[in-house]
Amino acid sequence: MDNGTADGAPDAEAASGAETDAPTAHRPPCVTGYADPAGPYSSGPWRNYFLILLDRIPTPIAVCRADGEVVIANPAMAEQWGAAPGQLRGRNLLDLFRPREKAQLVRIADAVRLGRRSRYPVEVHWRSASDGAERDGELTVDPVGDASVQPPALLAVLRVRDAGPPPAPRGTASPVEARILALAAGGTTTAAIGTALGLTVDGVNYHLTRLARRWQVQGRTALVAKAYVLGVLAADSWPPAPARTAPAP
Repeated sequence: MDNGTADGAPDAEAASGAETDAPTAHRPPCVTGYADPAGPYSSGPWRNYFLILLDRIPTPIAVCRADGEVVIANPAMAEQWGAAPGQLRGRNLLDLFRPREKAQLVRIADAVRLGRRSRYPVEVHWRSASDGAERDGELTVDPVGDASVQPPALLAVLRVRDAGPPPAPRGTASPVEARILALAAGGTTTAAIGTALGLTVDGVNYHLTRLARRWQVQGRTALVAKAYVLGVLAADSWPPAPARTAPAP
């Protein structure tokens, strides 16, 4: 995966996960000298295995710098932003999630400064990119990596408290799924789709498999055909493109 997805993080970056609406004074300072977020698995094939595993985990996860800047995000986290994982790199978790108590951000800043290793919960709320509904949940922030490296990488794991929207009915597609289908309809290979959207090959296949199950079809040709029938792809556009009014889950 390229451009900051759970596959394309540079070798010397790390992070912080906290929330929006926080004044700059509450944001931990960004410091250079970060360890690879893959930690002890940062060398050899283990790094790729770590990143592939991160891609496949359904729980929203991101690795951020100490000021909240995203280094890596998996597809589940990117879905909260209505974006592909690669599009999140360089953005800030505080642009999406709003903390209930800003004092919780101060605790994380102090932990980073003092080298403490523990889990720090942050109560957050945000507006879902998929349907505009307000969501409520908790970000658990963990300083991770080699204890000798300061500041550490911060692993942010999101737990959504409410039930969330009901399962998407057959015939809907998220913005990322619609873009994948448009590229597939134009004959783009899986690897090239991943490069264009900042996904790994596994990430692209993950979305295609979900669509195939949802729409109860088999094969890429059938998926593309169904996308046109359901209005997910624009019937009068070439190269293929998502319909402006494509139904979203």
